[in-house]
Amino acid sequence: MRKLRRWAFGAALLATGCASGPPLENPVLLRQADTENPILVAPGAPSATTYAEIWERVIDVLDDYFELKPTSRYSGHIETFPAVAPGYDQPWKPGTPDPGNRLIATFQSMRNFAVVDIWAGERGGYRVYVEVYRELEDLPFTMGGGRTPTQSTFRDRPNVDRSFEVVGPETTPARNWVPKGRDYAFEQKLLREIRDRTADCVK
Repeated sequence: MRKLRRWAFGAALLATGCASGPPLENPVLLRQADTENPILVAPGAPSATTYAEIWERVIDVLDDYFELKPTSRYSGHIETFPAVAPGYDQPWKPGTPDPGNRLIATFQSMRNFAVVDIWAGERGGYRVYVEVYRELEDLPFTMGGGRTPTQSTFRDRPNVDRSFEVVGPETTPARNWVPKGRDYAFEQKLLREIRDRTADCVK
């Protein structure tokens, strides 16, 4: 009888197991190596011709996603106006490749803007540093509980004290945008495109 109990106890231990790691049949997720930020483009001795060509190609990449603010080529600094981020309901519009941000943009208003800096590298070539920021629209709550400012609100009981006011044209409330940090997936996408389009800029 004791042997039978020991055998049953041992079988139960084997069934539950004491492995701390995941089962071997689970797939192992391999993450693709990120592109360095800043990237080095056009390795070699810097020149005015090479810099002008790199500037134009960086502008060409950013222009596919954003409207650019006026800037000088000699500043090496580029800023864009915010662009509304497309969600899954607009798959034809270019934007962030991050599925989580795409999902958020499907149900809430989100926008992105980019900041790019270009300077001569320490050992030749040029460094291109890309930052993409996210902002989420913050709409005030109405009395009805909705987030839309133009939503109508109705009361169950009428007010006894009525005030007569002249109703003017409807004014649009100011839109508030809350910073939500950087979009690293979008930055990686822009860096890869800049690297590919400047691959033949070598002096």
